[in-house]
Amino acid sequence: MRLLLGLLMLPAGPAAAQLLPNPLRQVLRHDTVGLSRVLAHPETYRLQILYTRVRRDAAGQPHFRRYGYQMRPHNYFYPASAVKLAAAALALEKLRRLSAQIPGLTPDSPMLTDSAFAGQTRARRDSSSASGRPTLANYVRKALLVSDNNAFNRLYEFVGPAELNAGLARLGLRHSRLQHRLAVGDQEPGSRHSNPVAFYADTAATQLLYQQPAGYFAGPWPRLQLRGEQIGQAHVQGPEAVPGPLDFSQKNAFSLPDLQRLLRAVLFPETFPASQRLQLAPEDVALLREALSWPPRASRHPRYDAAHYPDTYAKFLLGGGGLAPLPAGVRVFNKIGQAYGFLIDNAYVEDPENRVEFLLSAVLYVNADGVLNDDKYEYDTVGLPFLRDLGRRVYEAELRRKGQP
Repeated sequence: MRLLLGLLMLPAGPAAAQLLPNPLRQVLRHDTVGLSRVLAHPETYRLQILYTRVRRDAAGQPHFRRYGYQMRPHNYFYPASAVKLAAAALALEKLRRLSAQIPGLTPDSPMLTDSAFAGQTRARRDSSSASGRPTLANYVRKALLVSDNNAFNRLYEFVGPAELNAGLARLGLRHSRLQHRLAVGDQEPGSRHSNPVAFYADTAATQLLYQQPAGYFAGPWPRLQLRGEQIGQAHVQGPEAVPGPLDFSQKNAFSLPDLQRLLRAVLFPETFPASQRLQLAPEDVALLREALSWPPRASRHPRYDAAHYPDTYAKFLLGGGGLAPLPAGVRVFNKIGQAYGFLIDNAYVEDPENRVEFLLSAVLYVNADGVLNDDKYEYDTVGLPFLRDLGRRVYEAELRRKGQP
C-alpha cells in the first residue's frame, strides 16, 4: 500500500510547510472489509483522499493541518455534482452584488428563465417553491440538499460560464473549470450560451426588478494541465458500445484540493485573504450552511419524502449514501458527486460535544468492466461502503484524540 505524506500545515494565516506525522496512515492501517478491497489497488480505483484536522486555539480561531493519500491534483477525475457548491456560492455572490444596486432583489425573488438558443429550456413555474415560482434560494437548496441537476443548470445559466470560471480563479481554485450543464448532453456550442433570466418583485411576475439578456462566452476555457482525461476501454454512445476511451477534456474539472478549499471558503471565510473570499451576506452563508448540512426531510421548500430521501441520502462519508445513519451528535456539511463510475464526497464533519471537527474529501472510481455510460458501476457494492467506512474510521480516530493537537 502506497501512502503519500501530506506535508502542508494550513494555519489561519499564511501557510507554512512542516514535516508532520501523517495520522491518515494510522487510520488506513486499521483495515476493514470496506477499506481493504480499495486500498489494495488504489491506482485501479483512482483513489485520492484529503484529510484536514481542525484545531482551535484559546481564542477559538481554527488552525488546519492537511494530510493526503494518493494526492495528485493534476490527475483528472470527473467531479460530477460536487461542482454544484461552486455554482451555488457564486450565484449568491452575483445576486448580492446586483442587489446593492437594485432594492428589493433577494434570493427569494421570483426568477424566470427563458430560452434563446438551441437546446435551452424555460423555467417559469416551480411547484416545490413556497410562491410557486422558481427562486435562486430554492435552486440552491435543491442543488445541495438532493443534488438536483436542473437546479445546477439554472445557476450555471444565471452566472454564466465566463463569470463562473473567473470566480474559480479569484478564489484560488487553479485546477478547476466549469464548462457545461449537467445531465442534458451539454456541449459546444450550447455550453457557451446562457439563457435570458429575469427577477421580479411579485409572484405574478409583473414588477420587473432585473433582466439579464442571453449571454455568450467567446473566450477560451481555462487551460489546465491535467493527466488522464481519456478514461475507459469503451463507452456507450446511443445504442452502441464504441471501442476506446471517453474523452473528458471538454468536461468539468475540479481537483480534490480545490473542492476542499471551496468548502473552507464557505465555512471558514476568515481564514482566507480578503481578495479570495466570497462576498456573501450572513443570510447567504446561512442558506449555504443549511443546504449543506440538513437532511432532506428538514426542508420545507422544497419538501422531500424521507422514504425516498433518507437522512444520509447525500452523505457518502459516514452515511454511505443512505446505508447508515450519522453518529449521534454529528453534523456533516458536504457536497457529493456521482457519475461515470466516480464517487466523490467533500465534507466538513463536526461533533461539538466531543470537540471534534475535520475536513475530509475523497474520490474513487468503481467501473470494473471499463465501459462508461453502461450504468454498470460498483457504487453500492464497493464505492459507497468504502466511503462510509473511511468517514467512520477518521471520525473514530478524531474521537480518540478529542481536540488534542
